[in-house]
Amino acid sequence: MNFTRLEIPDLVLIEPKLFGDDRGFFYESFNRKLFAQGTGVDPDFVQDNHSRSSRGVLRGLHYQIQQAQGKLVRVVQGRVFDVAVDLRRSSPTFGRWNGVELSGENKHMLWVPPGFAHGFLTLSDSAEFLYKTTDYYAPAHERSIIWNDPQVGIRWPIDIEPVLAKKDAAGLLLRDAELFT
Repeated sequence: MNFTRLEIPDLVLIEPKLFGDDRGFFYESFNRKLFAQGTGVDPDFVQDNHSRSSRGVLRGLHYQIQQAQGKLVRVVQGRVFDVAVDLRRSSPTFGRWNGVELSGENKHMLWVPPGFAHGFLTLSDSAEFLYKTTDYYAPAHERSIIWNDPQVGIRWPIDIEPVLAKKDAAGLLLRDAELFT
């Protein structure tokens, strides 16, 4: 596996070694030892999630203010623009974002540690998105930053109004949100 730290160094893009031939392919999507060596983090994943979205669906920007989740995210079919926003007030990258394209074709993964809001925009007709979390889903602690907050300034690759869930459309501006210390 190849591990690349992004502009926000706590975010790590992971490129697995792909073994393929005319029969298909194989790759190791998670190896705890290699992950710890490449990221400096030895997570205890407790939940796996799988979602499917249509073109133009934007999910996020989600986080849990308590029971904060680290997420290892990947796409197995389709393409998404995946984004993480640093919500740690004490961080030198507070309020900044990084975005990467994840796809079934490139097989890249992104490590998003606790303390970040996370979301993605579906770029293909549909996309299947998988993610492991380091803590359980806790709806009482779930929060959302609005996708188009001008203070955050995410440059989403979209020229139409995205399709949002009600809770995502009601997301708060960063300046009004509950944040991490």
